[in-house]
Amino acid sequence: MVRIGCCGFAKAQDKYFAAFRALEVQKTFYQPPKTATLARWRHNAAQDFEFTVKAWQLITHRSASPTYRRVKTPLSEQEKTQVGDFQLNDLTRQAWEKTLACARALHADKILFQCPASFQPTDQNMERVARFFRAIDTGGCLLLFEPRGKWQDTDIDQVCRISGLYHAVDPFKRLPVTSGIRYYRLHGISGYYHRYTPEELKQLRAMVSTQNPNYCFFNNVSMFEDAAAFQQLNGKDVL
Repeated sequence: MVRIGCCGFAKAQDKYFAAFRALEVQKTFYQPPKTATLARWRHNAAQDFEFTVKAWQLITHRSASPTYRRVKTPLSEQEKTQVGDFQLNDLTRQAWEKTLACARALHADKILFQCPASFQPTDQNMERVARFFRAIDTGGCLLLFEPRGKWQDTDIDQVCRISGLYHAVDPFKRLPVTSGIRYYRLHGISGYYHRYTPEELKQLRAMVSTQNPNYCFFNNVSMFEDAAAFQQLNGKDVL
């Protein structure tokens, strides 16, 4: 079975909730909303609707990232050196607790950690990942790891195995190294402005596991339309 949706609301909420039964929340990455706002989303969605959450960027991204333009939490010059790259300190612990609170407000049990391409598989970085996940309380959530850049399968396998993570991928670029859940993020074969063809959606359908839970979240210019077309292609197999 497969859950299909978009990375973020691609349309007005009421239209989105009517069309799909899953959403990967993006606002939690940029600046986590108030939990009351997220609880309202949960209330407005169908009972069988599933939210997943993207972890706050203070955990994964350095403060020099252009995505920090959307961070509203004030950071001192010292604090700007303490965020990102899975550094473990009071600031990133608080960022995790905020992420977890968002997940709880949405009744979400899957949290994605997307890394910037600058986060390379050095010994220091791999140890930072292991140390971070040893230290936090996961709250019973399933944690997903999406590295970018020059990560080899052996590097990803080591990190996921040590820290109990699941590998999130764009299946048109690589296949997951972990078994079990399939968590696909469709960024566009040629980039964000790519529109998936019917043939490409059929290829994606063939990559959906018949024995494990599948999540397919589109993150391209035509995400709503492509997700709807893929949902129609899957028919009765859609959750």
